[in-house]
Amino acid sequence: MSFNIALSGINAAQKDLNTTANNIANVNTTGFKESRAEFADVYATSLFSNSKTTVGGGVTTTQVAQQFHQGNLLSTNNALDMSINGNGFFVTSSGIGSSDYSFTRAGAFKRDEDGFLVDSDGNFLQTFPVDGDGNAASVSLSTTTPIQIPDTAGSPQATQSVTMSMNLNSNAETLDPAAFDPTDSTTFNNSTAVTIYDSLGESHTLTTYFVRPQNGAYTGESNWVAFYALDGQQVNLPSAGTYSADTDLDGTAAGNTTLSATTAGGWNGAVLSFDASGNFTGTDPAAITTEQLGISGANVLSAAADGSQTLTIGFNRPTQYAEAFNTTELDQDGITVGRLTNVEVGADGLISANYSNGATVPLGQVALVRFANEQGLTQVGNTSWKASLDSGEALAGEANSGVFGAIRSSSLEQSNVDLTTELVDLISAQRNFQANSRTLEVNNTLQQTILQIR
Repeated sequence: MSFNIALSGINAAQKDLNTTANNIANVNTTGFKESRAEFADVYATSLFSNSKTTVGGGVTTTQVAQQFHQGNLLSTNNALDMSINGNGFFVTSSGIGSSDYSFTRAGAFKRDEDGFLVDSDGNFLQTFPVDGDGNAASVSLSTTTPIQIPDTAGSPQATQSVTMSMNLNSNAETLDPAAFDPTDSTTFNNSTAVTIYDSLGESHTLTTYFVRPQNGAYTGESNWVAFYALDGQQVNLPSAGTYSADTDLDGTAAGNTTLSATTAGGWNGAVLSFDASGNFTGTDPAAITTEQLGISGANVLSAAADGSQTLTIGFNRPTQYAEAFNTTELDQDGITVGRLTNVEVGADGLISANYSNGATVPLGQVALVRFANEQGLTQVGNTSWKASLDSGEALAGEANSGVFGAIRSSSLEQSNVDLTTELVDLISAQRNFQANSRTLEVNNTLQQTILQIR
């Protein structure tokens, strides 16, 4: 009997040593949770035995229980590295469309060859689908899907309208609009440029030149002329605007001559008007729309692009004050194909991709789950677990809400192993092993003594 008791003690000490050694071995394993060997005494008795004199039968291992307290968070330079600051597990699946879910605290994810986020074992990170505003439509484990980060976003959209605003210096030199030449900076006062796109997503530079016409200011009104060029080539308006020139220089509207904003080179310009306070009062034409940009018009687009494209140019409250020219707004509604430039992960797990065309696209929200009994989870390796009858069903939820922790991008959860504690436990387990070995040795000596009695 005593041999069995000593052997059970040796086995228990060995189990404790193995558990401690495994903890120490995984001290640098991301998302690892330390284990603790739990033991119970063996005590057998019957109805008619004397419990007061019954000796125990040794020790048995009841469970190697994992401890799910949080490890330290380590900052990284990878936005796809994620950690959970609080409760919850990431969800991974073995394949696209698979319901074979695993659960982990290790958030070292990367893109595979198809742009899906996967862990080091190739398992797919599961997310809740989101709408265009980044709101999850359904928070359920059954609705989660692998998340894919595309390299490009959207299709090209040709620019249709351009909006600009600026201040035109009321003290600027007056010039003759008819002599305007974009290659001669002395023939215009100022210029500004904005990038626009054709139907293929190719970029072009729209330049607006401003000329303050001679004698174009009189009582209550002041005029400027705007000419347009795309990639340096002339872009005309179907009809030129008109302005009044104060030919008698008396400062009144009487006797002024109406002039067309047309140059000797055939450039048609638009006229901007301002009141005596420098406030914008309108344009002529009232709606500024360019000629077609293709072969039949300005001939500034490639033959493959939509040649019927025109540009509608609007001014958003420009001013004419006695200060230097400055542009305050330049907007256009076209886009080109966007190339992936950055990926962001919010505290709520929302994964958004930023693209070179300025688009920010919400792609999905990282799914988190929790369990009624975490220690009931079944270990499957690679710092992952699966649900079991003991753990209960996985309950899905959104990060940073309720009992679920917040997602921390560019960080990883380190192992929760305390190396100092494990080294002390190692010494203790070694002493226990030695003590039980000594018990076995003493029992062997007693047996030998008994066998030698004659």
